[in-house]
Amino acid sequence: MIKIGIINISDRASAGIYEDIPGKAVLQTLQEYLVSEFEPVYRVIPDEQDLISETLIEMADIHGCCLVVTTGGTGPAVRDVTPEATEAVCQKMMPGFGELMRQESLKYVPTAILSRQTAGIRHKTLIVNLPGKPKAIRQCLDVVFPAIPYCIDLIEGPYLICSQEVMKEFRPKS
Repeated sequence: MIKIGIINISDRASAGIYEDIPGKAVLQTLQEYLVSEFEPVYRVIPDEQDLISETLIEMADIHGCCLVVTTGGTGPAVRDVTPEATEAVCQKMMPGFGELMRQESLKYVPTAILSRQTAGIRHKTLIVNLPGKPKAIRQCLDVVFPAIPYCIDLIEGPYLICSQEVMKEFRPKS
């Protein structure tokens, strides 16, 4: 079974102060994109760098997720440490993901330049950091997801198939 990790990184949502809307937005978007059946591995955790890193390692190494998508913790605030936690556990960083997400977000808000979204690879797992706002999550995933199935192919993960009416993955013709 294909496993995909979803982590909402939020002090308030993890404390039950407000509902976990960002994580649910990621899950709903992935369910729309993918024809491939997958099992979500889902967590809501506070903005704590060590805990974020531990959770990323757990999802990659123990659960065997081919993809882990995080939401939140990508801004310049003192407690925003998701990119640092991601970089700490990855062997390779994939800066093009963050560059493209910021470029897309700048079409909507000038503060997109403050975002520090990134992506990286831990063994056979692609980790993608998204912003925490549901609308921005969809905007960012819409532009980077076409490359995600092929990236997972290249790191020897499972073959993801998208719903062509919703999301067209790109794989070079061989």
